[in-house]
Amino acid sequence: MINQSHIIFTGGSGLLGSEFRKILPDIDYPSSKEFDVTNYNQMKKYVEKNSCELIVHAAALSSPPQVDKDPKKALEVNIIGTSNVVKLCMESGIKLIYISSDYVFKGDKGNYKETDPVYPVNKYAWSKLGGECAVRMLENSLIIRTTFGPNIFPYDKAFIDQWTSRQSVSVIARKIGNLLDKDVKGIIHIGGKRKTVFEYAKSLDRTKVIGKLSINDVPFNVPVDTSLNCDKYDKLTETWPE
Repeated sequence: MINQSHIIFTGGSGLLGSEFRKILPDIDYPSSKEFDVTNYNQMKKYVEKNSCELIVHAAALSSPPQVDKDPKKALEVNIIGTSNVVKLCMESGIKLIYISSDYVFKGDKGNYKETDPVYPVNKYAWSKLGGECAVRMLENSLIIRTTFGPNIFPYDKAFIDQWTSRQSVSVIARKIGNLLDKDVKGIIHIGGKRKTVFEYAKSLDRTKVIGKLSINDVPFNVPVDTSLNCDKYDKLTETWPE
């Protein structure tokens, strides 16, 4: 196992980072003021002072409506920022795990494998795919396409006509954690069984009343079915302890 203190996690204050802090508290979770992905020189000085074997890059502007409103910021953080992290890893001999999104797919068929063509339908997804393009330039890297949400569904309504492999962040964090000390590279999908977002929401808390919502009711483009084929991950980890 890699010494946890030799792992840098970007986006440590986000949903995934907050969950990681619970299960792997000794990882280095620098704030964005200490390790700003848009500031290459600052990041370089940070790794020169702190031993680092692996960067888990989860920092991102992740709200599709927010990205539509401020695409320039998404460009700076999700694409240029990720490119900066890749460059840092190249120059410093650090492995990179990049947290990507199921939204890189068009959403017209579902059950997407790692080798299936990508075609985003909104600017957020394009920005995450832009990050993927940068990461593919680094051989010692792993792209994780996944989807997760809070352990308690935060909304009163959920889509009945959007299909997903989403799981709670606590489940996804542990699944990603299984890969930190393994020699896995390329692209891998992590998620659960295909279900509607409504079914996913109900599975988190069957006592909560969740209203029904259509993707046609929101003002931004939503892919219909981005469910992921996770056979590669399941086969890889079937003999590993959770």
